[in-house]
Amino acid sequence: MSCRGWSSDAYWAARMSRELERRGHRVTLACRAGTESRVIARVREEGVARVETLALASGVRPGHDRADLARLLAWLPETDVVHVHRGKEHWLAAIANRLSRTPRPVVRTRHIAQAVRPHAANRWLYRSATALVVTVTEAIRRQYLAAGLVDAGRLVTLSGGADAEAYAPRAADPETRRRLGGADGEPLVGMIGGLRVMKGHMVVVDAVARLAAEGRRLRLAFVGRGSQEGPVRQMIAAAGLERRVTLAGFADDLPRVMAALDVALYVPLESDGMSRIVWEYLAAGRPLVASRVGVVPEALEDGRHALLVHAGDAGDLARALARMLDDAALRARLGEAGRRLLLERHSGARLAAALEERYARLVA
Repeated sequence: MSCRGWSSDAYWAARMSRELERRGHRVTLACRAGTESRVIARVREEGVARVETLALASGVRPGHDRADLARLLAWLPETDVVHVHRGKEHWLAAIANRLSRTPRPVVRTRHIAQAVRPHAANRWLYRSATALVVTVTEAIRRQYLAAGLVDAGRLVTLSGGADAEAYAPRAADPETRRRLGGADGEPLVGMIGGLRVMKGHMVVVDAVARLAAEGRRLRLAFVGRGSQEGPVRQMIAAAGLERRVTLAGFADDLPRVMAALDVALYVPLESDGMSRIVWEYLAAGRPLVASRVGVVPEALEDGRHALLVHAGDAGDLARALARMLDDAALRARLGEAGRRLLLERHSGARLAAALEERYARLVA
């Protein structure tokens, strides 16, 4: 797993490694060298026991690549399945298999909604060198089918992966709620995610400004940091919402933060693939308002598991928030239904069981 930072694919790889360990398998997660603080420390926090490093250098780097291939060739005889997540490790695993006397099935997970080009090299990589492709949304699966790179029998969508135990519903901590800007008698709406353009923070500020203009009393917390923090602050000030919106920065204990929220938001302007935070909100039993992008309309039913809105539509978001804030019974019902859906279909344990089944078929 060649991620340079703690991305959704890094989380997915770590989560599945830990869940497979819990099921009794011997799992080694190989990470990019030099990412000890940004990735490997977080992998260990997820509970992964066996961590190794490879260079996994960007581009073609003959010296580093030869060293990585040598280590992979040494590992293959002791391995049943090789599971890769990005292009670099995918190609290294495929080449190692061609060179090895003990080739092993290669499984690729695709985490982003960006079509793979069907040129000659990729046709060989996917048709001849890859046993199974796992996608985190149905839309990504359909991209592969449309490109003709992988037949339907070697494609599977596995959405979700949240730790249902770590994110189990809990009582709100008053101090955490105060730190997020919560006030007695006023509902607290929260959005967790990096402050980037595509995440939809500006749309949220617009929606909250509309509700404030109607005389509604609520508080809003943005949890995370990013390049758009300055513009978001400017928009908050222009709308006169400084006393109602808190930019809380990073949070170490997301389950505690989620428990403090009355309503959770996931409103990106476009799909960002796995949508890890959606599954964690559901695991935490938080009533959710979510944009109809990526995995959301595939997995969640409007009014049953969450309230769904059109991406980028501040008016639609304001109406959904008003409906949620006015109806405590609706919030409770959606929170319970979302948690139930997560446990039944999308928990890390469910995904690991599905992976285990497919690994067994490949090994057989």
